[in-house]
Amino acid sequence: MEVEMSNRMMVVLAVLCATAAPVSTAAAQSRASDAEWEVPRTVDGRPDFQGNWSNSTLTPFQRTGDRGPVYTPEEVAEREQTDGNCPANPGTVMCGRTERTVGSNEARLSGVEYNEVYWERGSRVAVVNGEPRTSLVTVPANGRPPALTPEAQQMMQERRDLRSPFGQYDHPELRPMAERCIMFGSPVGPPMLPTGAYNSNYIIVQTADHLMIMSEMVHDVRIIPIGEPQTMRKDVRPWFGNSWGRWEGDVLVVETTNINPQQTIRGVPPSEDALVIERFSRADEETILYEFTIDDPTMWTERWGGQIPINKFDAQLYEYACHEGNYSLAGVLSGARYEERMEAQGASDSRR
Repeated sequence: MEVEMSNRMMVVLAVLCATAAPVSTAAAQSRASDAEWEVPRTVDGRPDFQGNWSNSTLTPFQRTGDRGPVYTPEEVAEREQTDGNCPANPGTVMCGRTERTVGSNEARLSGVEYNEVYWERGSRVAVVNGEPRTSLVTVPANGRPPALTPEAQQMMQERRDLRSPFGQYDHPELRPMAERCIMFGSPVGPPMLPTGAYNSNYIIVQTADHLMIMSEMVHDVRIIPIGEPQTMRKDVRPWFGNSWGRWEGDVLVVETTNINPQQTIRGVPPSEDALVIERFSRADEETILYEFTIDDPTMWTERWGGQIPINKFDAQLYEYACHEGNYSLAGVLSGARYEERMEAQGASDSRR
């Protein structure tokens, strides 16, 4: 009996070992693969960031509610689940985007102006250090930007008061910068954030003393010198600010000051003392880890920032001819003048 029991135990152990072997082997191979991977480098020995990239993601910019910093596997599967021809994060009302029934005509058009061919709002959750993140903002720990300072709140109110006497179609300068093909959100930065709509794609070109980042959206370009900083007077505030880079080991650190006040960060104009620090590092063959920190004590009550994976984009980027094809602005303004004339004459719109 003891011999039979012993034989049974040996069989059970053999089965368990055989079952576990592939898992252990796979894990070992994965670790070996990670250990064998080397950071790709340029001819001058620096990490190579060149190529086509995208930071499009399903992960929201800031965390909602009391959710923790990491999704569960079940939550990831749910967020990444597609529905037939509809993507996981649809851009159209037809595919499930929430329909707007209040607000301006433009607001109510959101989700019905394009079909899904033109939207690309991400298909995967952002993964950093193996963790599927619930927000791109990681500092503060709640995953949300900090409160505005009283001075910032007053400044924002003054900006609203300045615009309030005007109608939104009174002159070209009142139209959004995206509509005027100047800037759409903050894709090229700083900080470099997904558009949340489409075209969150980049071409990066690198030399020993410069890094060039071109955003597909509005084909904005940042040319970042690497080396000694060239400072500017505080009253000189160009688009994308004044950036310079330096190497800290294999991490490219870029500091930017003098950001144009019209280049808002999530709707908040940077002060003349704003400093944005960006860190670029190669996480693996397919990924650049992008980290940003915003230090602007005039506008926010504390420093804040986040981490965004920028993934290799294996497709060609074509010209985004925004200015060249922007014929609608004249039509928008002339249409507004037409409506004003009809209103002044007490006439109805004869075009309807």
